[in-house]
Amino acid sequence: MFSRFRHVWIYITLSVAISMAPVRLLAAAPQPPDANMASVVESTNQFALDLYAKLGTASDSNLFFSPQSISTALSMTYAGARGDTAVQMGKVLHLNLPPDDLASAQATLIKQLNDAGKSGLYQLSIANRLWGQQGYHFLEGFLKTLRDDYQADFQQLDFQTQPEQARQTINDWVEQATQGKIKDLIPQGLLNEMTKLVLTNAVYFKGKWQQPFKPDATKPAPFFLSAAKQADVPLMYQKQRCRFGKFDLAGQAGLQVLELPYQGDELSMVVLLPNQKDGLSALEKQLSMDNLKQWTTKLAQPEVKIWLPKFKLNAEFQLRDVLTDLGMPSAFLPDRADFSGMDGQHDLYISAVVHKAYVDVNEEGTEAAAATGVVSRAMAMPANPTEFRADHPFLFLIRDKKTGCILFMGRVTDPR
Repeated sequence: MFSRFRHVWIYITLSVAISMAPVRLLAAAPQPPDANMASVVESTNQFALDLYAKLGTASDSNLFFSPQSISTALSMTYAGARGDTAVQMGKVLHLNLPPDDLASAQATLIKQLNDAGKSGLYQLSIANRLWGQQGYHFLEGFLKTLRDDYQADFQQLDFQTQPEQARQTINDWVEQATQGKIKDLIPQGLLNEMTKLVLTNAVYFKGKWQQPFKPDATKPAPFFLSAAKQADVPLMYQKQRCRFGKFDLAGQAGLQVLELPYQGDELSMVVLLPNQKDGLSALEKQLSMDNLKQWTTKLAQPEVKIWLPKFKLNAEFQLRDVLTDLGMPSAFLPDRADFSGMDGQHDLYISAVVHKAYVDVNEEGTEAAAATGVVSRAMAMPANPTEFRADHPFLFLIRDKKTGCILFMGRVTDPR
């Protein structure tokens, strides 16, 4: 009936599993800075803020995602993009490097993050894989770039006659790569006989606070869902010396910034708390790369009384419309997409982008707590500790301190 079929390309990206658990403490050797890697980190972080602005305006509820996961997956896609499709993707991802330099810089970043995650300080792993229709021809150069620089192995599946079996195979890999935190990522019906390629990326993190919260200090307390509405939630409490600062917002009352390190002091959670109970929206409007750099680089290290809610967040997004709005519509249009760098033809386009994420934040007052507590007790104690009480909506991010890369980002408007 048709002289030429347009092949559908399904694209999956995910990030998962942040929780606190005891890990072994070892020393890690410092890594030399890399200019191209720094450029990739800068691009990822700017994309993170763009994506947060889009996702955050969709509702006022809890939000959580991994910009590192999404940008890495899209960068792999970019390796096969050509023409206007590549130009649009490059602008959305804020890419400033030629494709070859970008791929090698991504390789450096992925290796550094994965190597650090194997050190025993915490668990951090980034896994990529390509799943292609058996018998379909993909260019060796494209497969080599993803294999060598993104550590993405290529596996052939039969989407054409056994899409359900292919779906289960991919979901099993996802579940294993995320330590069981993400199950059935790909729903029934998403894959069919027109599917030619599925690309998966998984980010898994498991770390322990450098100074854990004690479970017996966690008490129910009011959390202000808005200026006029509140609900009792478990608020964790501790007192420690950590990086902290207060800043003004244009026309607003200001915000507090707190950085809580994970064991090893290589990764940390940064919490941005508006002073006003209903000030999150005003804070989000001031969220920019320049402001974020200013807030995170001008922190002192006083002793702080900290109240932080326990929370678990699950999130799932269909990102096609968001990425289109950000400026890359061609990738999703059958008559305009150009991914000829993948197969040498103009037969592929993106039909879906799915992102799932999970976070679990708690006290983790386990056997490692005593060791970290000893270090803290050796520090001098000021007479009047600063107070940081996160009892109303706040923004948070988890970043690698060595590279500055934002691995995860979100907000808590209701910890229940």
